[in-house]
Amino acid sequence: MALHVMDEANRCLGCKVPQCQKGCPISTPIPDIIRLLKDNKLDEAGKILFENNPLTTVCSLVCNHENQCEGHCVLGKKGAPVHFSTIENYISTTYANKMTKGPAASNGIKAAIIGSGPAGITIAIILARYGYDVTIFEGKDKIGGVLRYGIPQFRLPKSVLDDIKYRHLDLKGIKFRPNTHIGGAIGIDDLFRDGYKAIFVGTGVWKPNALHIKGETLGHVHFGINYLNNPDSYRLGQQVIVIGAGNAAMDVARTAIRQGVQDLTCFSITKKAAASHHEFSYAQLEGVKFEYNKAPVEITDEGVIFKDILEHEDGTFSDIPDSQKLYLADSIIISISQGPQNRIVNTTEGLQANERGLLMADETGHTTRPGIFASGDVVNGARTVVEAVAHSKVVAESMHQYMQSLAKEESEK
Repeated sequence: MALHVMDEANRCLGCKVPQCQKGCPISTPIPDIIRLLKDNKLDEAGKILFENNPLTTVCSLVCNHENQCEGHCVLGKKGAPVHFSTIENYISTTYANKMTKGPAASNGIKAAIIGSGPAGITIAIILARYGYDVTIFEGKDKIGGVLRYGIPQFRLPKSVLDDIKYRHLDLKGIKFRPNTHIGGAIGIDDLFRDGYKAIFVGTGVWKPNALHIKGETLGHVHFGINYLNNPDSYRLGQQVIVIGAGNAAMDVARTAIRQGVQDLTCFSITKKAAASHHEFSYAQLEGVKFEYNKAPVEITDEGVIFKDILEHEDGTFSDIPDSQKLYLADSIIISISQGPQNRIVNTTEGLQANERGLLMADETGHTTRPGIFASGDVVNGARTVVEAVAHSKVVAESMHQYMQSLAKEESEK
């Protein structure tokens, strides 16, 4: 592994204007990292990676590198780009084992984090670095959110998330309350009552988008986000249809293949899959089949009736008459993205959401109620992990400034 990584590092041209860094949503200083590695300063490179991106070990595995850092590498124009994902993974996982520093000196100010997905973990880590007394409230039993319950093990090993909890949460003194839904027995106002000065909402998007067609409630129909949560709970049979062809649908399809499904087809309304070329290629390699320009009309006990769709150059669609056809399936999985749960909004006065149910927040994370901040998918809809981390870094600084301002006002009274 190390030799391969150095081979990749030695291919880097060290561009004065690094396009790779411009292509990274979190502006990872890629040339600097590679230069440090080549100078045998792995620990220094690792420290920079983690300070810039607390979830660098995760992003090295699940980022859409082909459209970001590697997709912008100048070497990729005529050949293979420098595979920084491999370099980042090697440095971050090696350096992570040396991260044993304890918590920062406490400043005595409490902050609450609701949700332990990419946004919540990032905010918690950054605030803990400032010395805040941070508590994470998570509705499930372990940290990770979509990282643990929405990305398959073969793409992101759970051990990576367990290591993040140990090194970034446990060692830093961050408290963790699992199986705790805010908006149920405990509400936002209860957190303020108990002395939390700022509250971050990063609950993600866990409500599946429905097709709203006949047959969607039948017993052999499932939603992709629910399936990925615990694939072992499902008995899909041998022949499966996945409605959707984005990255999440690829995760669903590849997981089902690994669970023993013999015949799986993804149906797309467009003329090509919405998934990245990387994910699409792996799905094809593993035996997933694809049908294009098909729209579901009705789900039956035997399968799904689709109609053919004509896709126009302006991006609109029209039906092709008399094209309906039944495609047989033992199970159907609907994977067409998802939206937010509204539990917190419905139980919190002054907190507003838009027509899609997403929390309303400005670019620095301030919501419509003072002291409550938000970022990640619950604000922007389903996005990439690195985009959530990048925005959450900004929001963490906004929360820090807000809490320091409160502390100053209280000290002057």
